[in-house]
Amino acid sequence: MLKSYVLIEMVEGQEASLVEYLTARRWVMEARRVSGPYDVVAVVEAEDEASFKDIVDSDIHTRSGVVRTTYCVCLEEMATHG
Repeated sequence: MLKSYVLIEMVEGQEASLVEYLTARRWVMEARRVSGPYDVVAVVEAEDEASFKDIVDSDIHTRSGVVRTTYCVCLEEMATHG
């Protein structure tokens, strides 16, 4: 399993709807509105790197109000399971 933190910059006022969408997805362990340079942070688990990239590209980045996404892969998870 690949675990990552997805950092999401949003159009103002659309953060809550994205968090609601994300928390209903089976591959999202947690999603929260946050302060700072990003508006939403989600903890995502995927089978592998290709699955993770598909989730970000197809299911997160294309959502209404999403301006930019970046992510941080948990290295301990990769070392343990990879």
